[in-house]
Amino acid sequence: MYGAILGDMIGSPYEFGGSMKSKSFPLFIRSSRFTDDTVMTVAVADALMDCRDQPEEAQLRTLTERMRYWGNKYPDAGYGGRFCLWLDSPDPRPYNSWGNGSAMRVSAAGWLFDTLEETRRMAARTALVTHNHPEGIKGAEAVAAAIWLARSGAGKEEIRDYTERSFRYDLSHTCDEIRPGYTFDVSCQGTVPPAIIAFLEAESFEDNIRTAVSLGGDCDTLTCISAAIGEAFWGVPEELKAKCRRRLPQAMLKVIDRFTARVQAKE
Repeated sequence: MYGAILGDMIGSPYEFGGSMKSKSFPLFIRSSRFTDDTVMTVAVADALMDCRDQPEEAQLRTLTERMRYWGNKYPDAGYGGRFCLWLDSPDPRPYNSWGNGSAMRVSAAGWLFDTLEETRRMAARTALVTHNHPEGIKGAEAVAAAIWLARSGAGKEEIRDYTERSFRYDLSHTCDEIRPGYTFDVSCQGTVPPAIIAFLEAESFEDNIRTAVSLGGDCDTLTCISAAIGEAFWGVPEELKAKCRRRLPQAMLKVIDRFTARVQAKE
């Protein structure tokens, strides 16, 4: 989870045209903060830790309840308009979204389950409560699968091949090719492939962050997705974890610590 949250925090000041299209920038500045990406990452982790053994309908209810709880606990985190309506609705239903929200919040699914098949199935369910468009579901599954593969010891070429074969994403472009013309794009199909490419090109966790932010666009979400995979591949330096924790409320830290203990108990 630290990877996703750090990607969000570090990318947030450079969103909405603020990116310098460069890898040379301070990782943390005064305006570095968590956004909706972090809130929903925590919400999904909170739900998945408790609903694994529930029937599917109960899992979907638990996911809905936790996402609405955390979303309304932090109402000013920067949610999209349709998601705000879903948070406030007396009868919340999925709204056929293909937005990148399903992919940015899914990272916990990549860590909590024993098989790739179960990982993909649970990732799809985290999307279904809002983002039930095929592209929304595919984005969530692709990110969770990449995390599962990375934490299971897969190399980058194996992750690339599986992603291209299973999800039909084009990962053939380089970041240097993507960067000049890349603009704000909130779709899964416009965010997940460059996020994965940024991970594949990076040489370390910090380089992963810098590469993803340098692409621009919706770079807090893009970097959240990319660094979530990077954490599974390289781990996160303790110094960055400490800086992350200083910027989070205690309620979130409790979920993160419970999640960390759950993952470590599986190892």
